[in-house]
Amino acid sequence: MNDYILVKGAKEHNLKNIDVNIPKNKLVVITGVSGSGKSSLAFDTVYAEGQRRYVESLSTYARQFLEMHNKPDVESIEGLSPAIAIDQKNTSRNPRSTVATATEIYDYLRVLFARIGIPYSPETGLPIKKQSATQMVDLLMNLPVETSIILLAPIVRGQKGEHKKDLLHYRRLGYEKLKVNGIYYDFDDLPHIDKNKKHDIELIVDRVKIDDNSRDRIVDSVENILKISKGLLYVEIKSIPKGCKLSDVKEGKILVFSEKFSCPISGFSLTEIEPRIFSFNSPYGACPKCNGLGKEMSFDPQLIIPDKTLTLLEGAIAPWKKKHSKYSNTQYKFYESLLNALAIHYNFDLNTPYEELPNDIKNIIMNGNNGEDIKFSYQDGYRQLTVNQPFKGIIPILEEKLHKTESNYIIEELSKYQIQINCSDCQGFRVKKESLCVKINNLHIGNVTKFSINDAYSWIKNLKNNLDQTQINISKLILKEIERRLQFLINVGLNYLTLNRISSTLSGGESQRIRLASQIGSSLTGVLYVLDEPSIGLHQSDNDKLINSLKELRDLGNSIIVVEHDEDTMLQSDYLIDIGKYAGIHGGKVIAHGTPEEVSKNKDSLTGQYISGKLFIPVPKQRRKLNPKRIISINNVTTNNLKNISVKLPIGNFIAITGVSGSGKSSLILQTLYGAVMNKLHHSNKNCGQYKSISGLENIDKIIEIDQQPIGRTPRSNPATYTGVFTPIRDWFASLKESKLRGYLPGRFSFNVKGGRCEVCEGDGLLKIEMHFLPDVYVKCDECNGKRYNKDTLQIKYNGKNIADILEMTVDEGIIFFDKLPLINDKLKALNSVGLGYISIGQSATTLSGGEAQRVKLAKELSKKSTGRTLYILDEPTTGLHSHDIQNLLQVLHELVDMGNTVIVIEHNLDVIKTADHIIDIGPKGGIKGGEIVATGTPEIVSKNQKSITGKYLINKL
Repeated sequence: MNDYILVKGAKEHNLKNIDVNIPKNKLVVITGVSGSGKSSLAFDTVYAEGQRRYVESLSTYARQFLEMHNKPDVESIEGLSPAIAIDQKNTSRNPRSTVATATEIYDYLRVLFARIGIPYSPETGLPIKKQSATQMVDLLMNLPVETSIILLAPIVRGQKGEHKKDLLHYRRLGYEKLKVNGIYYDFDDLPHIDKNKKHDIELIVDRVKIDDNSRDRIVDSVENILKISKGLLYVEIKSIPKGCKLSDVKEGKILVFSEKFSCPISGFSLTEIEPRIFSFNSPYGACPKCNGLGKEMSFDPQLIIPDKTLTLLEGAIAPWKKKHSKYSNTQYKFYESLLNALAIHYNFDLNTPYEELPNDIKNIIMNGNNGEDIKFSYQDGYRQLTVNQPFKGIIPILEEKLHKTESNYIIEELSKYQIQINCSDCQGFRVKKESLCVKINNLHIGNVTKFSINDAYSWIKNLKNNLDQTQINISKLILKEIERRLQFLINVGLNYLTLNRISSTLSGGESQRIRLASQIGSSLTGVLYVLDEPSIGLHQSDNDKLINSLKELRDLGNSIIVVEHDEDTMLQSDYLIDIGKYAGIHGGKVIAHGTPEEVSKNKDSLTGQYISGKLFIPVPKQRRKLNPKRIISINNVTTNNLKNISVKLPIGNFIAITGVSGSGKSSLILQTLYGAVMNKLHHSNKNCGQYKSISGLENIDKIIEIDQQPIGRTPRSNPATYTGVFTPIRDWFASLKESKLRGYLPGRFSFNVKGGRCEVCEGDGLLKIEMHFLPDVYVKCDECNGKRYNKDTLQIKYNGKNIADILEMTVDEGIIFFDKLPLINDKLKALNSVGLGYISIGQSATTLSGGEAQRVKLAKELSKKSTGRTLYILDEPTTGLHSHDIQNLLQVLHELVDMGNTVIVIEHNLDVIKTADHIIDIGPKGGIKGGEIVATGTPEIVSKNQKSITGKYLINKL
């Protein structure tokens, strides 16, 4: 049995003491309905034990840096290998992490540019060559006469340590002064140098005043410094003669000279061309203005004047809008006086709608009048003052206020009118201007990171044709590594991502596939990989590439366990395990196992019934008609890669937005439509994409986006608190006779506030014990035995159950228990209708998957009274759903549409797409090769469109 992972007596979560043999070195798919126990077996049992055993084999020192799992509830597991989980959690919140850095492609690009890049002068555009000592002296002698300079020899540059040996050496040579981290010291007064911090240390070799007689002295000092510092010379301008008007000669400026790289015309120099100058995470490479983030905050005229139909007196300028109804507001009166003076000086009417003002007046209002004085009268307390001064402009006034204030409230208020834009210094490329001067084939490193993975692959492939033999010999291995990593990313369907895409903006599926590509690139063998639905977010056309990547990982000699619902992945697996039959307490058993063909013949297996075609999601017999008079039109959309497209969305229809990954679906719906409708209907200040106009909003009264973000970040958040069902539950308990006798109010039954909760664990039910070299241990609170509430509160019971018992019930159990209380029952039924009958009413939000969190949000909306005029937006609602669950979800969504609402889903699942009334297919491909409307209409119309990749796969489902 060495060819199997033998699991015996697995009882984690809802698993019912199951035994299962998982073949090794095979592609194994574990499937089943949502909540059946798939993840409990794959992640919480097999992976957790494999990872735990591996970490326990390490030293106690190494263990403190690694996550350790608790021992799963299982009798035994044999045949385990070291385990790696590739799940959908996008753990990176660091804005410095990008696709290129996460895959190590950027590290190789830095080495590539450092080794074969050619520096160019930004002023002349000429290649920068090495400087001789004579050229350095000539440049110094060209400084204005009487300029005082300090000649410095850099001996330590960005290195940790105390550097005692070097300092002692130079002191014995007779040097008396030095500069440490920008501060001058005598050797005798040198402070303690922290060995754990990086330091810059320069020797003071000479102080010279430029005149006709100083050349020989400068020559001697420069030659000496170049020997000490291996070709580097720093010169600090100490003072300049009075009347010097040269803009590039300023006191305190540091001039850098190098024997390696310098422009003889402009004097521009590069200290070095090393990989670190291309790193935006290093002070040697990061842009000093944005600290390597590539972004800065800027006041946006659109947010400052959101409604251009208003006049200036009506409050068109949002930051200057009167905060109270009374005109006595001092600040408002000041701004009103300012605008009055402006209107008199430039002869315009303050009662004119802002959009009708001349462009030159708008520009003056926003940016100022270039120093022209205007007569300005205002009230200062009890005095009337009149001054002549320029009008700075709204944006400069707001910037000045933001710069001067120390009030968090004002900072927060002003941030409402700001947007993130590219840094004005580095243009969003994150690195110093000097680093961007180094180019390969006329491209700097920032240009290359703007490429999509597809374009970067083409550039790297063709690069060798444009290099000389020396460059080819130097870069051969570097190019091979970059090409290999890019190829893996293409193979898992991520060809549309740009290298500079920030990791935190990736979906869970994209993040997972990046880690999958990295693992394939690592070429490890003998490893157990556990993956969680890697097909999420993938168009059917990319799915084959993903499956081939999984097979490639298997063929390296690894065992692959995939939790998956995708039919193609199941059919191409070596072994299929179906957990179920249903969810929660009705699941947790192995229903079927074997080859896909063997499982498809099992009558007890829901999965087998669906892959054999005996069960299926039907195509609607009749689709809803499109009413040309009830349409939302959004025109000339250019967000991200969208190519000036205009889209019509039929009201009262079930609409599917389709297209390959990266085609522009989210750009259109989530980034543009949602923000535009929110701003128009609800007068919000949401950032939204670029579009020209939107119409038809009179047909709806609200828009709701139901995404997969967590419903809460702490264990205290749960479905009961999020959906609001906990409020009527607490109200009911407070209305019981015993509660009234004791004077208990609804707050008594909250675990978030003092009174009814257990104060030992503060309502958590658990106590955290830090173990330092072992994982933190959470133990049940002895005081409340994990119930969260104190004894008095738990004495209040309804039908034999206290408030803690209610929170531990599943939704399905709650529906039966509260069958005579419609206020509670209806909200629980909403959760059940979206397939969440198996979760606990009080289940911690942190344990819910993205798909489960999305369905909790949908249930919350379903429990509200419908107006029949709501626009719902759902992003891949089938995430984590079995075909059996999808059928139930579709029923709910179509019921919403039948009430008169409009539902838009961004989806790849063909079983959902085929039930839509209207499809908008975007493409034809991802990234810059997408962004166009390829096809629109019913599924039947789209399936016949030869240009539609979606249509090609959809035709087989109709």
